[in-house]
Amino acid sequence: MAETHVLTFNITTSFSAWAEAYDASIPVQKVAGITSLFRGVSATDPNKVCAVLQAEAGVMEQFMADNSEMVAASGHVLESTVAQVFLDNP
Repeated sequence: MAETHVLTFNITTSFSAWAEAYDASIPVQKVAGITSLFRGVSATDPNKVCAVLQAEAGVMEQFMADNSEMVAASGHVLESTVAQVFLDNP
């Protein structure tokens, strides 16, 4: 069953630098079975980002575990991540 993941987190770089690294990772995400739907920066906090992605159950967690160094290198503060998972039809 596909899950929609809404991730919010802090970044240590500018949004444009983070977004460039994120966009460069989209082919790796696709290979893992992840579809990126949205990425954006907070209207009130330039260090807060939101990413919305879809994947089958367990895929996102495995991707983050396997690629934590790449994700952190983008400026993503891993320990600041708040993840919510939504189901279309449970």
